[in-house]
Amino acid sequence: MQVMIVGHGKMGTLIRQSALNAGHEVVACLEKAEESMMRNIKCDAVIDFSHPNNVKGVCTYIKANQCILICGTTGLKEEDKALLEDAATVCPVFYSANYSYGVAILKRLVEIATPLLEDDFDMELVETHHNQKQDAPSGTAVMLLEAMDPKGEYAHVYHREGFVGKRSKEIGIHSLRGGSVAGEHEVLYFGQDESLKLVHSATSRQIFVNGALKALAFMEHKDKGYYTMNDLIGEKI
Repeated sequence: MQVMIVGHGKMGTLIRQSALNAGHEVVACLEKAEESMMRNIKCDAVIDFSHPNNVKGVCTYIKANQCILICGTTGLKEEDKALLEDAATVCPVFYSANYSYGVAILKRLVEIATPLLEDDFDMELVETHHNQKQDAPSGTAVMLLEAMDPKGEYAHVYHREGFVGKRSKEIGIHSLRGGSVAGEHEVLYFGQDESLKLVHSATSRQIFVNGALKALAFMEHKDKGYYTMNDLIGEKI
């Protein structure tokens, strides 16, 4: 396919090279989704792993050009998510905060385990990333938190300090930053005399790129609509 990439960072560079290796044609690689830069570019799909500020421009472009969107931008606000959902009424839109196949399976395991454990176990969430990571908690951690608490029944406690008293009905969320860690996410369940830990560790960004290209192949002949990793792995679960 003819692909336009939004994002010049490490992910954008890796996506570009991997897309070329997979036989796609990269027609443009942009830092910002500005109309003046995009108006003369034609493509089959946009892959955007950049910044929330680009969501509006990307959505405007795909709606005007009737093309696929593969979006992995994190730190989105509700209005950004609304733009993606609106674009999905016109075009095929695939969104995930994490394109790792292993993380998709972890999310599904969390969805299964939490209802079975929550009455008798306390729950915590820990994520670790490199020292250049700008958002906290990570988009993946937010995704896992939503899987743990889909109805918003728990207080979400970010770190703890001082005399906090005993636990209430809460989930603790902790963000660690340092070195070159590509990404690690831990979902922990603490019961009486036992505990359970679900962990996913990424050793390089390539796993996210591989997932994005899997999503691109999955979306090639899809109709308009909003798709996620659950759709990609759905046939195997």
